Amino acid sequence: MPPSSAQRAEARRITKAISEVGFCLPGTLLERYLHCQSPGCRCRAEPPQLHGPYWYWTRKVNAKTVSRVLSAEQAEEYQTWFDNERTLRQLLHDLEELSMAVADEDPRWPKRR
Repeated sequence: MPPSSAQRAEARRITKAISEVGFCLPGTLLERYLHCQSPGCRCRAEPPQLHGPYWYWTRKVNAKTVSRVLSAEQAEEYQTWFDNERTLRQLLHDLEELSMAVADEDPRWPKRR
């Protein structure tokens, strides 16, 4: 059975949204504050005043975790790209769910008992 007009309209809405996403970066952007190795440093005081923020982009490449240090300027600029990646993944998930619903409604599937 072909998709209904409502399902087709929803698919068009999702694919249009996908086409408007823009640059995407996979992975996670982390803000970290760190201790150093200097014994008299402020990061060892009570309360500690840690160094940072340091921005890390972490992702998987060939099943291995890869991290890169970003400048504050890069972190600010790329934040939108990380957000776009999450948006793109959600839109793809929505399109897959819609497609599964259409396929499940197909009367040509064998009857389940």
